[in-house]
Amino acid sequence: MYLFSARDIVKRFSNHLALDKVTVNVPEGSVYGLLGPNGAGKTTLLRIINMITAPDTGSLYYSGRPLRQADIVEIGYLPEERGLYKKMKVGEQALYLAQLKGMSKSDAMKRLKYWFEKFEIQAWWDKKVEELSKGMQQKVQFVTTIIHNPRLLIFDEPFSGFDPINTRLLKKEILELRKNGATIIFSTHDMGSVEELCDYITLIDRSKTILEGDIHEIRHSYKSNIYELGFNTDPLGVINKQNGNFEIVERHTAGTTQYVKIRVKAGFTGNDLLKKIVPEIEITSFNEVIPRMNEIFIKVVEAQNKK
Repeated sequence: MYLFSARDIVKRFSNHLALDKVTVNVPEGSVYGLLGPNGAGKTTLLRIINMITAPDTGSLYYSGRPLRQADIVEIGYLPEERGLYKKMKVGEQALYLAQLKGMSKSDAMKRLKYWFEKFEIQAWWDKKVEELSKGMQQKVQFVTTIIHNPRLLIFDEPFSGFDPINTRLLKKEILELRKNGATIIFSTHDMGSVEELCDYITLIDRSKTILEGDIHEIRHSYKSNIYELGFNTDPLGVINKQNGNFEIVERHTAGTTQYVKIRVKAGFTGNDLLKKIVPEIEITSFNEVIPRMNEIFIKVVEAQNKK
């Protein structure tokens, strides 16, 4: 079941077409990645989903029915441009924002205490926002985004400004939120994070959807019949005897092991490669090479730009 759907969304600003019949279907309980180059239309779509702006044409659905203003209480939105009040104290502001989302003061205090302790930021309670670093401010805003346990969470570049340790912390929390029933949409330029977190993705370029679907299915669909093999001795002589049916595309050494990436020509399989090589030389490892999302992203966007 889709918790959220945006269908054939069109949005134009003056003479700029920001979104051109973009559709996304977000399954309940999933992490959905919204990808694309700068200016592709990702933030515009996120703002439309959160009803900050409206589409020119197209439809929005939540739990199988048209999205309505009352549903916003079930959505948590962390925009790329953070919106904390610089002069307010952190605790005062977090409590205020939690109450804006319908929480009682006592419930908000309990939840804030839990999250401030979990993130080890209790000492920030009486500090002004302007006294905090960008990363610290983002931690606070992350807490205020999720404090009311929304069913749908929308994160726009959530890892921007975080060091590796805090990025790992935030990724862990995102996966924990999904485990506890939240559905998450987020945009990012970090393809490593996409592979770690996402179940599904949509790639937008120049206002149009150019790739979408299950991330594992997408990665496997871009396979190019390449395998990486590890050897303790030089394998080149053995591989070169195979009459051109197997092509070496890359090689490197790590410690005492030589790793070779081999493309298997059309009509042959990985099993055929093993049958030819195993009798000749010992193999220490064998893995099919599945392209990374970064490679696919670049390939698809470059192909689109050539049209």
